[in-house]
Amino acid sequence: MLTLTILVPLFGALVLASGTRLDARRARLCALPFGLVPLLLLAAAWVGFDGSAGAPAFQHVVDLPWIASLGVGWRLGVDGISLSLAAMSALLFVAALAWPQVLGARARHWYAWLLFLQGVSLGVFLALDLLLFYVFFDLSLVGMYFLIGRWGHDDAPRAALKFFLYTLAGSLAILLAILGLTLGDAPLSFDMRVLIERQPLDGGGLRATLVLLGFVFGFAVKTPLFPVHTWLPPAHVQAPAPASAILAGVLLKMGGYGLIRIPLSMMGETFARHAPWLAALALASILWGALVALAQSNLKQRIAYTSINHMGYSVLGIAAAGSMRAGETPARQLALSGAVVEMLAHGLITGSLFFMTGVFWQRRQDYEMAHYGGLAGNAPKLAAAFIVAAFASLGLPGLAGFVAEFQIFAGTFVLHPWMAAIALLGVLVTAALFLQMVQRLFFGTAPQGQPAFADLRGVELAVLTVLLALVLLIGVYPAWLLLPIERAAAMIVGG
Repeated sequence: MLTLTILVPLFGALVLASGTRLDARRARLCALPFGLVPLLLLAAAWVGFDGSAGAPAFQHVVDLPWIASLGVGWRLGVDGISLSLAAMSALLFVAALAWPQVLGARARHWYAWLLFLQGVSLGVFLALDLLLFYVFFDLSLVGMYFLIGRWGHDDAPRAALKFFLYTLAGSLAILLAILGLTLGDAPLSFDMRVLIERQPLDGGGLRATLVLLGFVFGFAVKTPLFPVHTWLPPAHVQAPAPASAILAGVLLKMGGYGLIRIPLSMMGETFARHAPWLAALALASILWGALVALAQSNLKQRIAYTSINHMGYSVLGIAAAGSMRAGETPARQLALSGAVVEMLAHGLITGSLFFMTGVFWQRRQDYEMAHYGGLAGNAPKLAAAFIVAAFASLGLPGLAGFVAEFQIFAGTFVLHPWMAAIALLGVLVTAALFLQMVQRLFFGTAPQGQPAFADLRGVELAVLTVLLALVLLIGVYPAWLLLPIERAAAMIVGG
């Protein structure tokens, strides 16, 4: 099942790349079935997932030999964290494939790259072998590089190059850290389950610190955290809307997921010793991302900086979960569960916001907020969708963002009260920047000479309805999502 989840979109990419010339509509209709199959397979995996206390940590496991002499295998499997992130990613890819784009003669190549990126991205979340994880992690850079560089806006090649070089530097640091973690530990194995059980570098020392630094640096670039975040805003601004939605909703999550799956799970004691420094970086990202976002007049750039802010909350929860305080296991579990839900909520909410920036670009080819106003009258459906996403992003109760942030703050407050208090300041700034954005775009007086603005059309409305309905469902009834995540969090932090 999990093998097909990865291979079907990769096969679809090959079919589209090597096929005959297709117009945009036919290429999209050809690509959609290949993108839908992984979502359906992951839905089946979710239904068949056993979240009870006695169930194994990883389920639906595939373990086939690949490079036996190195202990490397085609190992796939899911726990509650990886299953939820993979399912959300598959949904966002289906949304990106369905989203209408003006592509011209290169339509089939656009959809081929999207399917390729879907296959390797799902591989990151499903891999149970460290080397396989790295292969998929690295290949995701290639897919996004071409989506930005070939189909982006005016300065897209430069933004794509900056994205690639930054994230490649981070992935190389991760490779060195993987080698430092595994080499010298006999018998040699890249099996994540074995490494989680062994905790190979729990003795501490310089080697353990350097390995942790390599992982933190590499995943911080991907997340991204301050100060290695500068590649993100230009990449978002220059990327087409579906690529921005995938970048924010899927690729950034690889950084947070990597922190949970590798250093937190495999280097527990070393991670705990350095968790306060990671939490400090998260706080800097929360405040910097919110304050800089508030200063942006470019719609897409403002939303891009809010991603730095929101991923900072997620990393704060991960750092709190890694703090080994006696008797505080429930708080650590709560913080880790909140960190994962924050990644899911951010993927759905910010993915929706970036899809909506595509509506602005297709109608006007302009992201400057000052050039808009009073759109609620002309585009009430867009206004309603944008307002729901904005309020979810600022953490309004009843929506997914509140569930995530409440868990993070509650867990962090027990462990580090002053950090939670500082992080709350970011919520105030986030509320201000989103309310100001809604006011500028949809209410007030429209600029003189502003042309008519078409409301959401059929496919656009359908995509946003599905994504935002999930945001509402998680906010009103989160139990169905929290059960498998909390089970995995308990396995990681103990208890």
